[in-house]
Amino acid sequence: MKIKKFSAPTMPEAMKLVREELGKDAVILNSRVLKSDGFLGLFKKTKIELLAAVEPKDEEYAPYKKGSTILSKEMDVERIGNAVKKQNFPQKEIEADTTKSADFSLYPPPIKDAARMMEEQELCSQVVIKVLSALLERFYQKNEWQDFSDIRMNIAFELEKMLSEKALGGLTFKRKFIMVAGPTGVGKTTTLAKIAAESMLKYDKKIAFITTDTYRIGAIEQLKTYAGILDVPIEVCYSMADFKHARDRFNEYDHIFIDTAGRNFRNEKYVKDLREAVDFDANLETFLVLSLTSKERDMIDICNRFSSIPIDKFIFTKADETYNYGSILNMLEKFPYGVAYITNGQDVPDDLIEASPGRISMLIAKAGETFGSS
Repeated sequence: MKIKKFSAPTMPEAMKLVREELGKDAVILNSRVLKSDGFLGLFKKTKIELLAAVEPKDEEYAPYKKGSTILSKEMDVERIGNAVKKQNFPQKEIEADTTKSADFSLYPPPIKDAARMMEEQELCSQVVIKVLSALLERFYQKNEWQDFSDIRMNIAFELEKMLSEKALGGLTFKRKFIMVAGPTGVGKTTTLAKIAAESMLKYDKKIAFITTDTYRIGAIEQLKTYAGILDVPIEVCYSMADFKHARDRFNEYDHIFIDTAGRNFRNEKYVKDLREAVDFDANLETFLVLSLTSKERDMIDICNRFSSIPIDKFIFTKADETYNYGSILNMLEKFPYGVAYITNGQDVPDDLIEASPGRISMLIAKAGETFGSS
C-alpha cells in the first residue's frame, strides 16, 4: 500500500496530481482545506490537501464481500487506518465552493455509493465531505459493510452525530405565545392546529387561538373550524391594539397559538406588516414554516427575509410529497435555528413528528422510506 499526501489550489488540480502519480486506481483517504496566513492577516490563500493511497495492481478489490482482498492479512487494513490517523487530518468542514467539482471516482466503491446517495438527497458539499471523511476511516479500519443497507446505516450514524449538536425538539411550554410564520402555501394554519391539538390532548394545556391572517380568503374560517373542533376560543387581530386586547383576554390560558398571513415572501412589506400586528416583546416562541417541496434557494431567501424578526426553530412540512430531505440539514448548517417538527400529511393532529437526530438522520439515509420514533 502506497500512501502519499498531495496539495493544490483547487480540488480538481489536486485530483489531477493524484491520478498522474498514483494512477486511476488510487483512492482518497481524507481531505481538508488549508488557509495561509497571508500578509498582516490579508490576502489569505486556500489550498486543498488530499491523502491518497494505491494498492499494487495485482491486488483484487471487492469491498462488499467477506474474505475479499481488502479483508486479507496481506492488505493489513488496520495499518491503513493507523496511517490515516498518523497524518493528523482533522474532521474539518470544507467550504462549499471548493468542493463543487469534487471527483469521487477515486474512492472505494462503497464510499462512492455513499457519496452518490448523499448527493441525490442534495446534501450540501461540506456535509458530504465531512461524512465521507468519517466513513473512509471506518471503512479502512473495519470494512464491515456487506451491502447498501450497511452504507445507509453508517451515513445515518454520522448524520445523527452532526444533528446531535443542533437544537431539535418540539414545544418546551416555557413561553406563553407560540407563533408560526412563513410564506404562502406551506401549511402554516394546519401545522399550527396540529401543535395546538397535541398540546391540549396530550399535555392537557388550556389553549386559545389568535389569527392575524386577514388577507387570505377563508383563512379565518379555516382556523375557526379547528377552534370549533377543539372547543377553544379564537380572536382575529387586524392591528397591534387588537393583539394586545386578545393577549389580555387570554391572560388565564396556558398557551396562545398565533397564525399569521402567508404572502409573497419577496415583498418586504409582509414582514413589516407582521411586526406591526404582533408584539415580539411578548413571551413569544416563533417557528418559521418551510415546505420540503420548495427549492433550497427559495428557503434561503425566505430565511433572509425573516431575519429581522426573532426565529427560534424551523418546521418543515410536506415530507410526504417529496423524496429529497437533505435541505433539512443544509438549512441547519446555514442558519442558527433548530428544528421543532416535520409534518407528513394533512391529518390533525396525527401527521406531526417531533424532530430528533435519529428521525432526521434516518429520513435522509433511507431516502423516502417511512420514518418513525427514534
